[in-house]
Amino acid sequence: MLAADEVGHGRCDHESGDRMPSDPPDISLAQVQFLTVAEVASMMRVSKMTVYRLVHAGDLPAARVGRSFRVPRAAVADYLRNAYFDAG
Repeated sequence: MLAADEVGHGRCDHESGDRMPSDPPDISLAQVQFLTVAEVASMMRVSKMTVYRLVHAGDLPAARVGRSFRVPRAAVADYLRNAYFDAG
């Protein structure tokens, strides 16, 4: 697990100090909006248990805070975007 000051710092080429091309873009934790499991359930119109199942299965990323989970708002949007299918 990365410390807060390490998040967003990609690998560097030891000689030049340049970021490697495969590194993810910088992410500021101050910009991430976290939702509770209840808020995610309300947004998705499912039960809290369904959200917990998605988190435990690894389908929905979440951060553990004490005994509860917080889900990034963008992760919910990504999940719904990828789960959407046209029924006809």
